[in-house]
Amino acid sequence: MRTEPFTMERDVLNIGDVVEITEGKLPRSYYYTAEPAAAMSKNFEFSRRIVSTHGTVTGKVLNGSTYTVDITFDED
Repeated sequence: MRTEPFTMERDVLNIGDVVEITEGKLPRSYYYTAEPAAAMSKNFEFSRRIVSTHGTVTGKVLNGSTYTVDITFDED
């Protein structure tokens, strides 16, 4: 299992939600979006790319005006 934090501006995801993940490419890194544009990941180097296309929300914390949601993937 692999868990990564995503940033969410609107309160649209809840613990237990299964989300689809899409990959975006930058010149030297990759980023991920929990669809439909609910939350965004940090940038990842090629060696740390997320392979899964779906994940489960396992945590949610309010940080000022944004939320940090932990999304767990079935990979190592």
